[in-house]
Amino acid sequence: MPDLQFIPTSEFDRVRAQVTDRFQRLHLVAEMARLNTLVEIKKAGSGHLGSSLSAMDLVTYLYLEGMNTLQVGWASPQRDIFFSSKGHDVPGLYALLFGLGAVAEEKFLKLRRLNGLDGHPDVHVPGMEANTGSLGMGISKARGMSWAKAHRGDGGRVYVMTGDGELQEGQIWESMQTASHHRSDVTVIVDHNKLQTDLPVEEIISLGQIEAKMRSFGWEVARCDGHDFMAIDAVLARFATMSGPKVLIADTIKGRGISFMEKISECANLQGKYLWHSGAPADEPFTLGFEEILARINRLLAGHGFTPVTLKAVPAENLPKLGVSKQYIAAAYGEELVALAAEVPQLVVLDGDLSADCKVRGFHLKYPERFIENGIAEQDMVSVAGGMARQGYLPVCNSFATFLTARANEQIYNNACEGTKIIYATHFAGFIPAGPGKSHQSVRDISLMASVPGMTVFQPCSADEARLATRHAVLEATGNFALRLNIGPSPREIALPADYHLQPGRGAILREGKNVALIAYGPVMLHEALNCAEMAVGSSLNLAVINQPWLNVFDLDWVMSILEKYHTLYLIDDHLLTGGMGERFLAFAAEHDLLAGSRLRRIGLDRLPACGTPYEVLREHRMDGASLLHRIREDLELEQEAAAGGGDQAVFNTLEAAQ
Repeated sequence: MPDLQFIPTSEFDRVRAQVTDRFQRLHLVAEMARLNTLVEIKKAGSGHLGSSLSAMDLVTYLYLEGMNTLQVGWASPQRDIFFSSKGHDVPGLYALLFGLGAVAEEKFLKLRRLNGLDGHPDVHVPGMEANTGSLGMGISKARGMSWAKAHRGDGGRVYVMTGDGELQEGQIWESMQTASHHRSDVTVIVDHNKLQTDLPVEEIISLGQIEAKMRSFGWEVARCDGHDFMAIDAVLARFATMSGPKVLIADTIKGRGISFMEKISECANLQGKYLWHSGAPADEPFTLGFEEILARINRLLAGHGFTPVTLKAVPAENLPKLGVSKQYIAAAYGEELVALAAEVPQLVVLDGDLSADCKVRGFHLKYPERFIENGIAEQDMVSVAGGMARQGYLPVCNSFATFLTARANEQIYNNACEGTKIIYATHFAGFIPAGPGKSHQSVRDISLMASVPGMTVFQPCSADEARLATRHAVLEATGNFALRLNIGPSPREIALPADYHLQPGRGAILREGKNVALIAYGPVMLHEALNCAEMAVGSSLNLAVINQPWLNVFDLDWVMSILEKYHTLYLIDDHLLTGGMGERFLAFAAEHDLLAGSRLRRIGLDRLPACGTPYEVLREHRMDGASLLHRIREDLELEQEAAAGGGDQAVFNTLEAAQ
């Protein structure tokens, strides 16, 4: 990684004090925040760059010219309020608020780090007015804030930004209808950069005559260039004199400010996906973008007779990292779907604007007539699948687990009531990766899906198991099937027994042990369970590790055999303790009177998940391998034994340091 530098707050203060022309001042501040956004995301290793850059001019105008927030203070009930409903553009907002002194330097340099800045807005971060990132909710929240201000007699306007792809969410139109009926005094700004996660908005779900649509809902509508400060000023100054709901459709460019990121036709990979929506740029494009923005800033300063900006070095960071393999479980799932399509002509794949992340782009390219792109509209997608299933097709719905299982749960239940078969592929499951924050960490989905009658919930731990599970779901399962899939590369490639095959409710022993076993599932927590068992080698603990991918289905004979072999079981969930595999396993054992003489303990999240790197967050929740071993020792009261003997603890300390 190149040595990173950023523009400190003192330089923003200098520019704001020296540049007297307000539009030139806005231009400079926005460019300086753009540069810091690029650095911030590069340091974090992930984040959403394209949308942060497209929204920057609009957000800069609001804070420097359009709102009173910096003057009256963040705690004032009279303050103007702004938040972004789409949420993933928050790195740009952080960069601006840092430049304006609202976010401390130590926070700013910890994007997507524990005790730093969350990957999506969280109200515990300075300047964040609402938790967002789960799309479609912003206008409704803005309407609630506006009502509260009016009811209390407080001043201050309420602004909310949405994405253009976000307008596909049904709640957007519900909120526009009710805001019009109640004459809610809110101002919506649409960052109309014309690109979604995967493809151009027009190719996903066209917005059509968007101005006419919004006017038909009774809103005051204006449109302008979202990078032209004079045009923005003219519209928002006029809006400030009006009451009732107002919307500015701001035409913007994704990746604005970095020339090669602005050229959509040149910014796509072989599958047509825009490359700069998310993720940190590699070293070469980062350096090119950094130099381009910095040169432009210094040219602008020189034009006013001012000296170039002074940069400050980003302190070096040496964070421990989890191991990473080359294996993507979701990729194996996607490949198996393509193979199955040749065998099952009624197989249809549906997607919610995440086909690249969900690894179903290959299916789209091979079977376009059997691929339905539904856009950012999970409830609609699931009900469309319900209609297909009633007509004899086998739909496979794809989206991130936290959105698909919760937002569309009523529709999933309704489909189940019809007795049809649908497969729900719930991606980005679990609390790792944790950088995006709470809105994307799926830690309720097992509870939600397992409560649907007839639903089987399964999480593969490896590419091989993902292929087996996908084939089982399509060809053998008789009811609804939820595949819980991790999004990133597996920490390690987990080897299954040579004779392994899927048997409903039956897991597999991955590592033999004595008396004590860890039961887990999925690549992340099985990796940590194996780490734990490996750390215990040479001590009095001889830990078995068992993969139990069936999260709500248990075979009685298999459970009895495990309880006979191991007197103590630790049931490890990549989920909240409530409703997870551990709770269901424990209930199953109790229901069948299997607990006599056994010791069962559940391990999982007991609070909202933290945001940070995988290593930081696993350690924070005491669910990394070393922490698991500490917890097991504490539970088995072996700490005193280890301290007395010396040897066990010495081995443990050495292995923990090596991790």
